[in-house]
Amino acid sequence: MQKILVIDDDRDMCLLLKKFLVNHGFNVSVAYSSKQALEILEVLKPDLVLCDFRLDIIDGKTVLLKIKQIFPSVPVIIITGYQDIKIAVEVMKLGAYDYITKPIIPGEMILTITNALKQQVTKPVHIIDNPSGENNQAEKNDGDSDAEQQPVAASDGQYIFQQSRALTQIIDEISRVAPTNYSVIIYGESGSGKEVIAQEIHKKSNRSSKPFVAIDCGALSKELAGSELFGHEKGAFTGAMTQKTGSFELANGGTVFLDEIANLSYDIQISLLRVIQERKVRRVGGVKDIDLDVRIIVASNEKLWEASKKGKFREDLFHRFNEFSVNIPPLRERKEDIMIFAKHFLNVTNSELNKTIKGFSSEVEEIFLNYMWYGNLRELKNVTKRAALLTDGDYIEDRALPFEISNFQKLLFEKTPATTSLVKWEVTKPAIPESRTMLNETTLKGVSIDAEYEMILEALKQTNFNKSKAARFLHIDRKTLYNKMKQYQQFNNH
Repeated sequence: MQKILVIDDDRDMCLLLKKFLVNHGFNVSVAYSSKQALEILEVLKPDLVLCDFRLDIIDGKTVLLKIKQIFPSVPVIIITGYQDIKIAVEVMKLGAYDYITKPIIPGEMILTITNALKQQVTKPVHIIDNPSGENNQAEKNDGDSDAEQQPVAASDGQYIFQQSRALTQIIDEISRVAPTNYSVIIYGESGSGKEVIAQEIHKKSNRSSKPFVAIDCGALSKELAGSELFGHEKGAFTGAMTQKTGSFELANGGTVFLDEIANLSYDIQISLLRVIQERKVRRVGGVKDIDLDVRIIVASNEKLWEASKKGKFREDLFHRFNEFSVNIPPLRERKEDIMIFAKHFLNVTNSELNKTIKGFSSEVEEIFLNYMWYGNLRELKNVTKRAALLTDGDYIEDRALPFEISNFQKLLFEKTPATTSLVKWEVTKPAIPESRTMLNETTLKGVSIDAEYEMILEALKQTNFNKSKAARFLHIDRKTLYNKMKQYQQFNNH
């Protein structure tokens, strides 16, 4: 019987999840705090971990990193509210297998758990063009007859990629820079496909038969970064029981990809500069230099030049890397791709669920095209999978979408100026009509369904989509809030 560890400081949620999963044949243990979880972990040796993102003292991100240090191959699924999706996407990059959003859909959770236990945990692959034009027969396109919008199989056969006008230039840039030995900086938001762009550059280079080693600099602690990048000798520091080969040495002859490079500490940046200048690496605690022949590709979701001006990133290191740069536009800036990807994800989900959903209603297409997709392709994939699971008819309707997406246009968010590639949001608080009791002076009792609907939207806006806070604000429990949101969504679609 496969063992699952559930970590959540909400005891009711833990008990509900345990009962549900036990009924599905799993051996379930629960932990009500991050400390308790880490104590149970080594004794239990679980096959999978379900971890709430918002815990007591230590958040889900820190717990994830600790789990991965102890059991790197154990899949971790993060449970999160929709207001935390941008953070959840970042957690995916640190090694989480997937995330599920609250309110939890039982069928969706079981499907995610089943897939996680079947597969060897790997870092999620995003989407890239296959310029050779060879179609992978395992992937089905959506039957679009427009020649310019004909998707082709990715080089790894996992996803397809629509070559939109916005990305035509990137494909050309990849073809131009790949045969060279130039260092490359790739800029783009989380989920926009930076690593796969780096992989494609490597595959088209003269180093394609050599290793491609990817390092997530955001996951490297200051203490262990030197060891991970450059390796260490036995006894170099407490805990160094054996010799370790670093990532640069592993990639010798090939390509090193440093994701979120700006997260490296200043001390490690100095060591990295020496490695680049001298083309030699020395393990921590070692006395011998090792010759290196590696191509370096780095990625960042903020401009490194701006980071250098703030003193966060060394200017000389920036100039070493800045031989060529690629900017990946977020999904919301290439709207012509949204429905192509959505239809592809629907085809894949149809195959997984043995369904025959034909497509999306016109209302859903309009919502998709107007939503901001700040989680980019990963968010679009998960929304499509969830909606398909909840759909029994021929087309996905807006009632199958998460509440926050189907009501996105009604929520008065304003986007801040694009000074960085990260999307930030400010809440604009609309005035409450004088005829209505002030929100913090009332409850939902006795209020009409329309007024309830407006008050819930107001509470969500005032609490920045934190449903627990919104429920307390309205003097109801979180389960009641979820049920009312579902009720209003069904009511609005009839």
